[in-house]
Amino acid sequence: MSGERKPIVNKFQDMLCFVTVAELGSFTAASRRLLVSSAAVTKYVQRLEDHLGVQLLVRSTRQMHLSEAGEAYFERCKLILAEVEAAEDLIMENAAGASGTIHVAMPPAFARRTFLPALPEFQRRYPNVSVDLALKGKTSNPIENGYDLVVHSGRLPDSRLMNRILVRGPQKTVASPAYLREHGTPRSPDDLGAHNCIIGAFGPHWSFRDVRGDESVVRVSGNLTTDSGDILRTAALEGIGISQATWWLFDDDIRSGALVPVLPDFETEAEPISIVFPAQKTTPAKVRALADFLIDLTKAKLRSTDETHDDLDRRFH
Repeated sequence: MSGERKPIVNKFQDMLCFVTVAELGSFTAASRRLLVSSAAVTKYVQRLEDHLGVQLLVRSTRQMHLSEAGEAYFERCKLILAEVEAAEDLIMENAAGASGTIHVAMPPAFARRTFLPALPEFQRRYPNVSVDLALKGKTSNPIENGYDLVVHSGRLPDSRLMNRILVRGPQKTVASPAYLREHGTPRSPDDLGAHNCIIGAFGPHWSFRDVRGDESVVRVSGNLTTDSGDILRTAALEGIGISQATWWLFDDDIRSGALVPVLPDFETEAEPISIVFPAQKTTPAKVRALADFLIDLTKAKLRSTDETHDDLDRRFH
């Protein structure tokens, strides 16, 4: 391209005028929207055409339309201007602090046991953020479902997503003391074939480690299948059968003695619980606020759990 390049500020001004004229189909209408004279709008669009060396707008006494080059340039200019507007909105939002509505999805059990008890504290810290909470047994891809942030159990391979792990830990197999008194305690994963197992969202194939430390899978069966972590836990508490899920779901009940771990020597690592959100050049303040809050919240729970376990060790050993 020949000729001296114009300053970026002028180029942006010219692009804005061009897009506005193309959208409204009139230099006069564009001048009213942009609050400048019609002569100025004409000058800026002409300057842009001279710079590019092509005609963007085909004008006649009765009508005006985009040239072929103008149509292609119009679409790209709209994207550029939208990015500029989004950047400005983001900076203003960050300057004002976290605000707006955040659309969140998380498993019902996580929401009930972890997030909802802490929600008043989140609202105290961020009074200008409203939470639109969807409860999903199987949380979804935030990009495909319009969520700002998702709490997800398991792996979610998608390069367009940011993933920050909240919780790692063992996969716990548990039952109530009443169930074990009546039906006996399994001594190995193979013994589960003689027990009523409550099947959760991840299906009837339960993972364990064998005596060599290698992972093995056992197929279980039972008279209750559910995709709800809350139902899985409650069914175990009621003595219906043996349940398996991440330790996070059962931790309070194990500490209280309401549920008893079985097969602890065969435990495997559970799928992590993560917060997931769309990858962006700059994460909105409201999303960062909730992500950081959930990370702090789970760290506090982990510290409390470790302290309780240390106390139990001192008392019983």
